[in-house]
Amino acid sequence: MVHEPPTHTVERSLRATLGAKVIAGVDEVGRGAWAGPVTVCAAVTGLRRPPDGLTDSKLITVKRRTELAGVLTGWVNSFALGHSSPEEIDGLGMTAALRLAATRALDALPVRPDAVILDGKHDYLGGPWRVRTVIKGDRSCVAVAAASVIAKVRRDAMMAELGVDYAPFGFEDNAGYPSPVHRAALEELGPTPLHRLSWAYLDTLPRWQHLKKVRETVEAGESGEQLGFDFGAEL
Repeated sequence: MVHEPPTHTVERSLRATLGAKVIAGVDEVGRGAWAGPVTVCAAVTGLRRPPDGLTDSKLITVKRRTELAGVLTGWVNSFALGHSSPEEIDGLGMTAALRLAATRALDALPVRPDAVILDGKHDYLGGPWRVRTVIKGDRSCVAVAAASVIAKVRRDAMMAELGVDYAPFGFEDNAGYPSPVHRAALEELGPTPLHRLSWAYLDTLPRWQHLKKVRETVEAGESGEQLGFDFGAEL
């Protein structure tokens, strides 16, 4: 299937309306996983023509995504990754963990962005950053699409490396997301140190329910991130 290529329309708008010169596209991966960090990439691309085939990472084959990520890391003006650990996710909640990971990524860029294009409709970042949210920005905005691909490939590689010590869970294939293999390993072996212990999957595992961590407050809109087994979830 051919997808419309992303453009610099939003960047040009931010340059015109805010006078922004350095604009970072931001996207996350790992929000719905049971294990591993949530990872955010911030990418600054300028207004150059993007590499052919750039789009939302979920629309690209693994092989093409890996190849494209290799091209992008040399093509972008700059990029940086930020992570929030499973422990931080359990302690802070997903919204705050995303904010922390995004802030870490943005702070790691060599030049502080004047504005940020954030994928989605919810601004989980907030001030002091000047944020423009764009629904499906990973398909329509060049910088966000670049961040999407880099974040996905880097986190997948991280989970494959971490998964060497936890082979029954199949992290090299599912990257910590729900899958039949992942569920079977959880039922038999229980969660690993990589697992998020506040997630609702533990509610369906009577043998391991005593390990569940419960925060005193749950952030608005967060319950959907903690649903049980959804083997159709996008990896």
